[in-house]
Amino acid sequence: MNQFKFKIIGAAFVLFLFASCVDDLNTEPKVELTLDKLLEQDPNAVDGMVSKIYGTFALSGPDGPGSTDVVTKDAGEAAFLRSIINLQDFSADGMKNRWGDDGLDQLTTTSNWNPNNKFFRYLYDRAYYTIPQASNLIKILKTTSVAVPEKENHIAELRFLRALAYYYVIDCFGKGAITTEDDINTSTPKKESNRKELFAFVESELKDIEGTITATKSYGKADKNVVRMLLAKLYLNAQVYTGTQRYDDALLYSKKVIDEGGYTLAPSFVSVFSGDNNTSPEIIYTLIADAVVSQGYGNTTYIVNGNLSTETMNPNDFGATDGWGGHRATKAWYGLFNGGDLAASTDDRAKLFWTTGHSYEMTNYKTWTDGYPSVKFRNKNFVGASSSTSFSNTDFPVFRLADAYLMYAECVLRGAAGGSSSTALEYVNKVRDRAHAGAIDASQLNLDFILNERGRELNLEGHRRQDLIRFGKFTGGSYLWPWKGGVKDGTSIPDTYNLYPIPTSALQSNGNLTQNPGYSS
Repeated sequence: MNQFKFKIIGAAFVLFLFASCVDDLNTEPKVELTLDKLLEQDPNAVDGMVSKIYGTFALSGPDGPGSTDVVTKDAGEAAFLRSIINLQDFSADGMKNRWGDDGLDQLTTTSNWNPNNKFFRYLYDRAYYTIPQASNLIKILKTTSVAVPEKENHIAELRFLRALAYYYVIDCFGKGAITTEDDINTSTPKKESNRKELFAFVESELKDIEGTITATKSYGKADKNVVRMLLAKLYLNAQVYTGTQRYDDALLYSKKVIDEGGYTLAPSFVSVFSGDNNTSPEIIYTLIADAVVSQGYGNTTYIVNGNLSTETMNPNDFGATDGWGGHRATKAWYGLFNGGDLAASTDDRAKLFWTTGHSYEMTNYKTWTDGYPSVKFRNKNFVGASSSTSFSNTDFPVFRLADAYLMYAECVLRGAAGGSSSTALEYVNKVRDRAHAGAIDASQLNLDFILNERGRELNLEGHRRQDLIRFGKFTGGSYLWPWKGGVKDGTSIPDTYNLYPIPTSALQSNGNLTQNPGYSS
């Protein structure tokens, strides 16, 4: 257990000082500047305040699993990580959900998307809850006369967290309003910013704080290499976001993380997704979970419990007391290992599917036994004993070194300047050797291989939809997967699905926002 876990919960005492702007997403970040008085009494209280902003990504709310920062009837549904898994993994090829409740079917089948889907709204709301909260605290820290410890670093952390929220707006929705500390206490609706403008803002913010944020690692908090990793991800997808490729820059920042970050691959792949993964040497940035002090139905509890069911397995084998019977992988994921013959594969990652009692084919995505549950994430310690708990102890790796290695290799294959083909091959083989998958040679390393290797290594970590879009395989009919377009064997989906619709509630809150093409307002 890491000390920072306590800080997230300890920040709850200052929650009353923050007023939610969810009902008016982009226009009126309501503020109580009495925080300045709190700093006068205790300058170190800023640690808890900043932790509260970190907590908006890790928790549904500050007062336990039933609390929520955004408007919802079910607190757990609206948590940030749950939204990322829903929108980035269930909508892609590798993972499906069987519950079918009010919008999840639309994601699982990539069909009938509309702006009233609550799961689209949850991510948009979460982003536009976090953004003004971070801006509010930035303004207070910039204007306070109190000598606050590490003030400039705290401001840089908050700007990173704000940029991270905007990054998901860019990736999923492509447009929104840019609000900063300069907009606090203003009521005029902000103009709509397009994807290029949002990209330029996030890039500028990250480049600016790269030189001011600490280079010292502190688990679960942003530092220089966390900032660089987000820049690398931004540049990797720049052609999608702006129409102009930036692979040179993506390679540069991936290389900075690799060369200067001090990270190494964990000896065991499974250890990175176990209950004691806070000791992992390869995790760059994580969302912290704790079965006692940071309980939540939306953090990795959603991933662990969602892939378990007493119908075909014992949840206690994976450190859980509950199985929700919701998620299974498809052959588009486990078929990447030895053509789907998992038993004959030497790849450690191929062993992380539960096959007993389950069918290889997902004939009906609502049938629990169709498809293989993923047991990649588990709530059991990798080293030493641990007890099964209802909530997960397993932290979620937002960024990790294996991703940086594969990003570097992809950039080289896309012709980025300053890269090395031999180094790219070395990095890919480091990832594969760790998994006992076997090394490849230079003739095998191409972009199709990279996309498949990213699936083998990174699926269920919130990257897959983004990867398929970048490789031109998400929409259209050139690449089909089970239940794409609502059809068992897959069918073509329109290019408009490369973006989610702007939620109706956001359009109503700010009349300057317009709907994405292909969707009715």
